[in-house]
Amino acid sequence: MKKRLNKELVIRLIKYRRILNQLKSLGFERVFSNNLGDAIGVAPALVRKDFSLLFLGGNKRGGYNIDYLSEKLDAILGKAQNQKIIIMGMGKIGTALAQYKGFVQGGFEVAAGFDIDVSLPREVSIPVLPPEKMQDFVRENNIRVAVLTVPEDSAALCVKMLKEAGIQGILNFTPVEIKSTPTCFVHNINIAVEIENLFFQVIKNGAPPEDWETELPDEEGIWEEEEAENS
Repeated sequence: MKKRLNKELVIRLIKYRRILNQLKSLGFERVFSNNLGDAIGVAPALVRKDFSLLFLGGNKRGGYNIDYLSEKLDAILGKAQNQKIIIMGMGKIGTALAQYKGFVQGGFEVAAGFDIDVSLPREVSIPVLPPEKMQDFVRENNIRVAVLTVPEDSAALCVKMLKEAGIQGILNFTPVEIKSTPTCFVHNINIAVEIENLFFQVIKNGAPPEDWETELPDEEGIWEEEEAENS
């Protein structure tokens, strides 16, 4: 059975790589585990453990060579492969994402956008094509990942079209929860849910503990663990 890196580790590796690129652009040649740990909010011991698990050489005293780490992380994360993406739905969110400079900084290229109305004026530097041209475009440009930003009532049909075109990964910004399949991974980003969660955290942190103890079940370890985190 083919093994996969767990999601938490992959996220940390992506963050390490971004910090390494920043340090490299500033002229640094070596980095220490405490530098990387401070930058992404984890303990230096976890940084060393991550690198040890992946057989990335370095030591606590001498640190790590930035060029070496960057090269190895690029290989592990597949950065040597084509990383073009398309955007399905070129409304306000899709247009904003097409202009997002973080894609270029992360080594991604937005190859095209797709929308049912290509005549609308959009200040973007990518071609905006009708959906019926997507399948050929995806095949000819070896596109594997798409961003979905269509209205809720169009989500299901667009997902079907993306899968039929050969898309293997979807970043879903629609309110519809889309399930991953063995041939297509989906990451759902529901902005309303994220904001609701933020409000919950803000309200919870500002309320006296006794208010929450009367409303939530007193499961063993919940309140003690929370107090330990806040202490």
